[in-house]
Amino acid sequence: MTDSNTSAGAASAAAAAAKLDALRAAMREADGGRGVAAYLVPTEDPHMSEYPPACHKYREYISGFTGTAGTAVVTADAALLWTDGRYFLQAASELPPQWSLMKSGTPGCPDLEDWLAANLPEGARVGIDPWVHTVNSVRTLQRKLQEAGKVLVPLLDDGNLVARVWGSERPPAPPAPLRVHPLAWAGEGVAGKLGKLREQMRSSGASALLACSLDEVAWLTNTRGADVEHNPVALSYMLVVRQAAAGGEQQQEQQGAGECGGSAVLYVDGGKVGQQVAEHLAEAGVQVKPYEAMLSDVAALAAAGGRLWLDPARVSYAVYQAAAKAASGDAAPSETPRKRPRGEQQEGPATAADGDGAAAPPAPAAAPKPFKPVELPSPVTAAKAIKNAAELAGMREAHLRDAVAVCRFMMWLEEQIGQGKTVTEVEVDAAITGFRSQQPGFVETSFGTIAGAGPNGAIIHYRPQPGSCRTVDGCTLLLLDSGGQYDCGTTDITRTVHTGRPSDHQRRCFTRVLQGHIALDSAIWPEGTPGAALDTLARTALWREGLNYRHGTGHGVGAALCVHEGPQSISSRYHVTTPLAPGMVCSNEPGYYEDGAFGVRIENLVVVVERETPFRYAGQQYLGFERLTLVPMQAKLMDPALLSPSEVAWVDGYHREIWNKLAPRLQDQPDLLEWLRRNTRPLEEQLGGEQQ
Repeated sequence: MTDSNTSAGAASAAAAAAKLDALRAAMREADGGRGVAAYLVPTEDPHMSEYPPACHKYREYISGFTGTAGTAVVTADAALLWTDGRYFLQAASELPPQWSLMKSGTPGCPDLEDWLAANLPEGARVGIDPWVHTVNSVRTLQRKLQEAGKVLVPLLDDGNLVARVWGSERPPAPPAPLRVHPLAWAGEGVAGKLGKLREQMRSSGASALLACSLDEVAWLTNTRGADVEHNPVALSYMLVVRQAAAGGEQQQEQQGAGECGGSAVLYVDGGKVGQQVAEHLAEAGVQVKPYEAMLSDVAALAAAGGRLWLDPARVSYAVYQAAAKAASGDAAPSETPRKRPRGEQQEGPATAADGDGAAAPPAPAAAPKPFKPVELPSPVTAAKAIKNAAELAGMREAHLRDAVAVCRFMMWLEEQIGQGKTVTEVEVDAAITGFRSQQPGFVETSFGTIAGAGPNGAIIHYRPQPGSCRTVDGCTLLLLDSGGQYDCGTTDITRTVHTGRPSDHQRRCFTRVLQGHIALDSAIWPEGTPGAALDTLARTALWREGLNYRHGTGHGVGAALCVHEGPQSISSRYHVTTPLAPGMVCSNEPGYYEDGAFGVRIENLVVVVERETPFRYAGQQYLGFERLTLVPMQAKLMDPALLSPSEVAWVDGYHREIWNKLAPRLQDQPDLLEWLRRNTRPLEEQLGGEQQ
């Protein structure tokens, strides 16, 4: 290490220590000076986003860890980060020396709640910002702490303690304007979506529903934003009030609507709403109100007896508590304080007394009314996951455009290496993003490009950085995971390529990953089957070698929305029981990673479709996958001796499909057309030519 690197490292460690000192000081002063012994800092923002905007990256700021999953815990003498297997290597390299990495799911690593219960003294107070924890997570944490004699303290009035430490250096809230998502790609108007939602609300007995997830709001309103990098969403909430037909019920719901005005309200910074968006929303009967007005409207509904649909897995504990207090007769807050997300002091709904000497609320004049919200999964999540015909057409078009860009990049990389040049991982990112930007309708990348050369490929969510990235030369195994946001759809693709001659071991590992990919792609299953039931198909070929990978096999993907969405997944998380249904878009991405050596991943996006079968046992429909991704897989990384005839046929069939669908778009690009022809030839022809 050079002297300059040593100095930089020392300065970074000192800055990290100063942040912890400041946070611990805030912890001692929290809750009116009573303090907390521990403070939890999750990844999520007030909308429970996987990818929060810069102003809400509290965990990243305090810990230095930039991954998209993890929770930090700070006590008077410890700082710990829990994260999953996707991020073990990344977290180990990013965490300052004052921090300890807790590898979730590995032997000897306790769950976060169990660690708190075992390591804090009797009666210890654990502080949280209730805006960035869901109702479910608070209930779980509260139960485990109470069992161990500890107390959970939602610090609503204190604001976010990390935001206090961040101070004036904290980025401002994003100002990006909204845009209308065209009906041609949305496939259904806002009024139609709201009508279907109200029918679901009626059947569940809900008089109003609060949508908190940013992609749910974007999907419901057919709008897109740019408040979060890589995700076309805006900081917003939406409150939908059900319209009733019967007079008595109508009157009750009108009373329950409080001051929210219309039957659907979008809460967003008014500066983001231009004339076109305003007219688009007004046409659908959607009223626009300030972002900070949400809490008072929700509280007014609850106070008036409205039955709110609040998904406990998506709604923050702060919102839930405000509604509960209003329903019980406590004074409702006048507004959702705008300064609250900036970490400043606020007036607003107090959370329930923590049983540790907190001042009790004044006794109500009458017995409190029971707060009985509808606590079911948000119906918007399920509706958004099942793409309609227009959304699927947009996704197919986006993948055709994306395939042109990725193939152009692959050809460019071969040319660079063929000319004896080297390319850095950062230049790889810039090049593939540049080729995407040349495609019509390109908006931005759908996530930060993962370009891992050699051992960096083993860091599952690696992000190359200038000055520290590796180079790609004539003998490099490169894992490239990238994607694009287009006006019509969202893409996510991983290809692993070798720029020279791969080793036999690399080919063996790649081929086993390929076999898992093929097995999942070829699967047929009865309707009602969750993704967890298919996960082993992608792992079996690896398991036979004693190999595996520490991430899920597939995630849902939005249509011109977030690259990660639920409720479906394909993984070993058996508690995710959502069945795979026609119209759902998922990834198929098995992998293998050798720490300090290389990584392999093969990823396509697929859509669930109905399949014809000779029989239909018990009258069930059977389902399968249709491929969306159309980029060749590198033949020289395949070991044909390990592939069965049916697997070879799959590769050849996939490459033939790519040629048939992509070649018509390349008639004016003869160089790329020739590259595509060479790389979609039958496997025997490709490998035979290389082996001569």
